[in-house]
Amino acid sequence: MKTMSFQASLAAALMLAAAWFASPVSAQTQSPPATAQSAAQPSTAGTVPPAAAPAAPAASTAPAVAGAAPVAGNPASAKPEAAAIAPAMKELSPWVMFMSADVIVKAVMIGLAFASLMTWTVFIAKSIELSVASGKLRSALKKIAEARSLAEAQMALGTKEGILPSFLAAALREARMSAGLSSDTGIKERAASSFAEIVRAEQRRIRIGMGVLATIGSTSPFVGLFGTVWGIMNSFIGISKSQTTNLAVVAPGIAEALLATAIGLVAAIPAVIIYNHFSRVTKGYLELVSRASGAAGRLLSRDLDRSHGSVHSRAAE
Repeated sequence: MKTMSFQASLAAALMLAAAWFASPVSAQTQSPPATAQSAAQPSTAGTVPPAAAPAAPAASTAPAVAGAAPVAGNPASAKPEAAAIAPAMKELSPWVMFMSADVIVKAVMIGLAFASLMTWTVFIAKSIELSVASGKLRSALKKIAEARSLAEAQMALGTKEGILPSFLAAALREARMSAGLSSDTGIKERAASSFAEIVRAEQRRIRIGMGVLATIGSTSPFVGLFGTVWGIMNSFIGISKSQTTNLAVVAPGIAEALLATAIGLVAAIPAVIIYNHFSRVTKGYLELVSRASGAAGRLLSRDLDRSHGSVHSRAAE
């Protein structure tokens, strides 16, 4: 048996060598692996015909290549698996983050929202107040521009209330209470003291609400930061309990905490801008108040000089 097997192998090798030399050069360059495999197959089986040997490797390699193609280039089969493994993403709208936040973080957000509402309320109210007060004072100053005495100025203004009628009333009251006194300097000093009190009262009145803006502008970022620190602390506690660092799991809690800082900045930035705006507008209005005080003082001085002039003329007669 061994001799017959050796003879069969030798015959197959001779037939393959003859086919090799008889084939064209191009076929020799393209089919070396096939001939090597076909040479190995007769040695093991010993019964393969020589003519079928070159065709067997081509048939055996084609299914291998066709079977490998779906494995290497089939992304469609991998997508459902990735979608099944990936966690469902949570919607991160501001309202959803607010409703999912901790109780303390919610309280911070509500407080900051109320502070922002107060800021815009003060802005609207003070804008109307300063606009109306400045318009009235300018109109009053125009009306008394040609007045020669305190009484004439009061008649020009009528019964209207305001800062300028207050100055005129204080000057007339001081002139009436100082009747019979010969020192004009003392009367003017006492009237100037009354004017200063009226100016300080007007300053306090016109600055109502400015302190609220200053407080909101300076404290809102820190209040929002407190809410953020509290929320992130709770998020880290949740991470330790869930024992996962997946971003899809920890991101909602951190986003909810950062929302508190965002609301704090939304409340603080407009408050600071509005405060600076009203500081400039209030300064301009107080300059008008100073003009009104000066106008009332000039009218008082004219009345005093006029009264002394009439007394001197009577004495000369």
